[in-house]
Amino acid sequence: QVQLVESGGGLVQPGGSLRLSCAASRSIYSINAMGWYRQAPGKQRELVAEYTSGSSTNYADSVKARFTISRDNAKNTVYLQMNSLKPEDTAVYYCHALLIVGLGSYDYWGQGTQVTVSS
Repeated sequence: QVQLVESGGGLVQPGGSLRLSCAASRSIYSINAMGWYRQAPGKQRELVAEYTSGSSTNYADSVKARFTISRDNAKNTVYLQMNSLKPEDTAVYYCHALLIVGLGSYDYWGQGTQVTVSS
């Protein structure tokens, strides 16, 4: 199992920046994929950015060149640096971890952190 604790959300004006943090309860080397999803009101949860196998990263087209995912292995923490924020980035952001154990795969989610982009 893994517990995920997010922090760093808030209210920011369009064009501003925020950094989200997600601390895992186990070494992120042992986690098969880890990253961020978001869910806006009335919409499905969608991938924002994630680490997949090794150090490979995957970004949603809508955030490429604006958002950057990074990690601190010593702190078991993954970050999401969000720049040039737009009102359409407003959503609850969830940290996600995928563990593959034998033939099974297990998804874990943080509690979510609200990001609101508004003037």
